[in-house]
Amino acid sequence: MVDAISLEIFRSALTAIAEEMGAVLMRSSYSPNIKERRDFSCALFDARGRLVAQAAHIPVHLGSMPDSVAEALVAFDHFAPGDIIALNDPFLGGTHLPDITLIAPIFVEVEEEQRLIGFAANRAHHADVGGMAPGSMPLATEIYQEGLIIPPLKLWEAGQPNRALLALLLRNVRTPDERRGDLAAQVAANRTAARRLQELVDRWGLAALEEHVEALIDYAARMARATIAAIPDGTYRFTDYLDDDGVTGECIPIAVTVTVRGSELTVDFTGSAPQVRGNVNTVASVARSATYYVVRCLMPEDAPMNHGTFAPVTVIAPRGSVVNARPPAAVAQGNVETSQRLVDAIFGALAQALPEVVPAASQGTMNNIAAGGIDPRTQQPFAYYETMGGGMGARPGLDGLSGVHTHMSNTLNTPVEAFEYAYPMRVTRYALRDGSGGLGKARGGDGLLREIRFEAPAEVTLLTERRRLPPYGLQGGEPGRCGENWLYRRDGEVTLLPGKVHFRAEPGDRLVIASPGGGGWGQAPAPAAAERT
Repeated sequence: MVDAISLEIFRSALTAIAEEMGAVLMRSSYSPNIKERRDFSCALFDARGRLVAQAAHIPVHLGSMPDSVAEALVAFDHFAPGDIIALNDPFLGGTHLPDITLIAPIFVEVEEEQRLIGFAANRAHHADVGGMAPGSMPLATEIYQEGLIIPPLKLWEAGQPNRALLALLLRNVRTPDERRGDLAAQVAANRTAARRLQELVDRWGLAALEEHVEALIDYAARMARATIAAIPDGTYRFTDYLDDDGVTGECIPIAVTVTVRGSELTVDFTGSAPQVRGNVNTVASVARSATYYVVRCLMPEDAPMNHGTFAPVTVIAPRGSVVNARPPAAVAQGNVETSQRLVDAIFGALAQALPEVVPAASQGTMNNIAAGGIDPRTQQPFAYYETMGGGMGARPGLDGLSGVHTHMSNTLNTPVEAFEYAYPMRVTRYALRDGSGGLGKARGGDGLLREIRFEAPAEVTLLTERRRLPPYGLQGGEPGRCGENWLYRRDGEVTLLPGKVHFRAEPGDRLVIASPGGGGWGQAPAPAAAERT
């Protein structure tokens, strides 16, 4: 029997398992990007592949992992205890190649019989998976240039590692020891989930678990419908733009039409640009992630996030468009940059319906930095990847936060001590970018300014947005300030870099990244406007 108390017990128990998966992954991993920045996500699914519970990790991961589990169910008609499926193919359940997802079927013992009750899944961003540039985020024009593509394959089968597959994976990356360690940490996280679910079944029984999972999914669906029903019926349109694709230099429209009818919501990206040559293309699972994230933002803070949350939401992402590209399109930036613009566009549309609820645009970029070369301290290859925070958009009655990761990213910065220990680079300046937030009745948060000095030759790729088109303000608020990328050569030459660029750095060169500020909300009082002037 399900009641309010038992429902909360099971919800908390399942969420705690997903959170513990994350703790194991963080504490067991090798790479700074996972152990320091926490660029990973963990979730639980039932035997039908429906999302049951997730940890508070990365929105762009969590909204798309159901597609990963769905593709695993298509690829294999039989699972055994000890199986672990690996994949990163964006066109088969992934998002971009550095995000490797491991999925483990969960069997529990019931009356001396092993029964499949669901799946544990985690996704982690690996700092290098091969491809034409260190960090596997190159200025590519097709996915084959971006790294090793992994369709759903069994990395472990019936408890035994697939050593040939692992050897193939490690042979195609620049930092194999780091990749081996991170994959082992992902395996450990899924095994933790299996143990905890067995304990849950031992305590409460399988029937009680399955009954409460159904109740939680139904509860989430009812809360999502109630949230949507509170939005005025209507059709709301908005178009925002990506600066460019890194190849043509042309702005790329992201168009959205949000339709609210009772307790149903449709988000239609028809009218967005056709897929482009550069790597800002994305796949349909990312469009769904952005949509589900926005819906979740509107729901009460204590609402569960599971399969039921998606029930009243329809996402239309036209095939062959920049929001649902066909292979072999390059997609590395789609997951990190285009996803942010999808959120901006959806919020821009909903601001027409909920002007006293929706915040102004946040920085709208993850400010991706990838670099690699040979570390002179060890004579071994290194691969560095990081995203950088910026300004959060102002909210009705509240200023935006400064120097934070926003929307589709929920990672940390790499601590300077860990950064300098791991890589032949130094952080010579790290500060808030004062005054970069847009003015308004509520001010946008300020961006960050980070200066890195290279101590060894390195191949560097920057994938950044909002360098030409600023984060918008709302209800009379001013836009945030655009970001900037500067390269200071050791010989004194200074270059303002484009938002998307690859270059070779030499020892003594300095890279300065100034991230965008968030947009302001509401008309700024006269003294504040004068201050900006």
